[in-house]
Amino acid sequence: MQQYLRIKAEHPDMLLFYRMGDFYELFFGDAERAARLLDITLTTRGQSAGKPIKMAGVPYHACESYLARLVKLGESVAICEQIGDPKTAKGPVERKVMRIVTPGTLTDEVLLDDKRDALILALALHKGRLAMAWLTLSSGRLAAKEIGPDQLGSELARLAPSEILLPEGYEHPALTGIKTAMVRRPAWQFDTERGERLLTEHFGVRDLSAYGIQDKPPIQAAAGLLLDYARHTQQSDLPHVSSLVLEQDSEYILMDAAARRTLEISETLRGEAEPTLFSELDRCVTGMGSRLLKHWLHHPLRDRNRLTRRLDAIQALIETPDIARDTRRELKCMADLERIASRIALKTARPRDLAGLRASLARLPALRDGLAGSEPLMELGRQLAFPEAPGAQLAAAIKVEPAALIREGGVIANGYDAELDELRAIQGNCGTFLIQMEARERERTGIGNLRVEYNKVSGFYIEVGRGQADKVPADYHRRQTLKNTERYLTPELKEFENTFLSATERALAREKRLYDQLLNDLAPAIADLQTVWSISNMMMDKVRP
Repeated sequence: MQQYLRIKAEHPDMLLFYRMGDFYELFFGDAERAARLLDITLTTRGQSAGKPIKMAGVPYHACESYLARLVKLGESVAICEQIGDPKTAKGPVERKVMRIVTPGTLTDEVLLDDKRDALILALALHKGRLAMAWLTLSSGRLAAKEIGPDQLGSELARLAPSEILLPEGYEHPALTGIKTAMVRRPAWQFDTERGERLLTEHFGVRDLSAYGIQDKPPIQAAAGLLLDYARHTQQSDLPHVSSLVLEQDSEYILMDAAARRTLEISETLRGEAEPTLFSELDRCVTGMGSRLLKHWLHHPLRDRNRLTRRLDAIQALIETPDIARDTRRELKCMADLERIASRIALKTARPRDLAGLRASLARLPALRDGLAGSEPLMELGRQLAFPEAPGAQLAAAIKVEPAALIREGGVIANGYDAELDELRAIQGNCGTFLIQMEARERERTGIGNLRVEYNKVSGFYIEVGRGQADKVPADYHRRQTLKNTERYLTPELKEFENTFLSATERALAREKRLYDQLLNDLAPAIADLQTVWSISNMMMDKVRP
């Protein structure tokens, strides 16, 4: 409890998922709150100051579904994992908060809506000037702008953030009654000098003139706080957030909140997802395209040149139905490259993310060649160029059907690493060894129904029926007694067990190291991936039945 309370004190406003074995446990007030929100059992464990300690818990293998429910309710959760070795720990196993899940900083596939961005927004006020910065962590897009106080309502309606960071004590009519999760931060975190320092350090520049915000202190404060908050929740330096876009009112047609509601762009007047303009137009074949289409509908362009280029590409697809059909077929098989790229950057990509990326990269040449058949689409095709090395490495490193999680093993392909292949060969010999030993022991002992087997609970054992126990040799050592059988271990079987278990443990550790190295090797390709998914996005919106 001392360890728990120390960690909880660092995250007082969040639910703390405290890993204990196969469960994430919650205690005290967190337990009562989680039991109410998730409809799980509230129980007790031990006592504190003479009173029972409230406790609730969820299985670690099913925690994503509980996290999704909590995030929809606007809750934030700190995930505390065991980082020490239980075998060598003296006292409580060392634990540490490894990630923080908040409504606006989601990157996990199971927590995200395919057709909606999870966006976090920060507001900063400096000498009467109001600024906002917003970040889509799943894509790495950071943007900002200064606004008048009367614009806040329309901007919130346009961006629809999942979470808002704002100074303690700041109030505004537009914030009253909204369902968005709001996080109050101390005023010192909005210091403009602090914001400038955080931004220059993150982007590796001497000043912010290249981003157009050198003379905009409130934007520096908002964007700096936003980056710092996101880095804290992800326990990462956010390498995929590589730039800041200064947005101008002149880019888009301005609409106030009432106009957006009346137009029912992506939400009806009753707050439902359909029927709306977006639901009627959305025929995109992946979530990337749907998200971009929604963005375009909420951000109608003013630039005639950009509109003309967009319409020329659409016209080209209408006039060449074969190209449109083939392009649509290729895009249907594309994984969500936008979100996979961010998970690679954050080192949270799962094996099937990488398998999906591999399959998508393999389709890029066909997609690019198909677009070359039309002059207005040719430039888009050229921008789909991608280095061959990452795809080749993924093809060599990841199994055709990898396990869902790296901790389960079965992710790295055979032939990729000699040491791993050797350890797997030891594991693979297990079945042959057991059959051969069983045959030898039956002949040696004369026990015809003797069996040599293995399971994860008992390990390796020789099983003999109770009626044959008098034939058991002296070198058999009893391991377990069951109702009708006895289980034994011999020196030979014990030695093989040690070898097998050591090989299994070492193989899992080796796979984890190889997987981590693979993510590091893929990191330099993130910028190229961001280009590919942005072009693919445009194609997904334009290609329609």
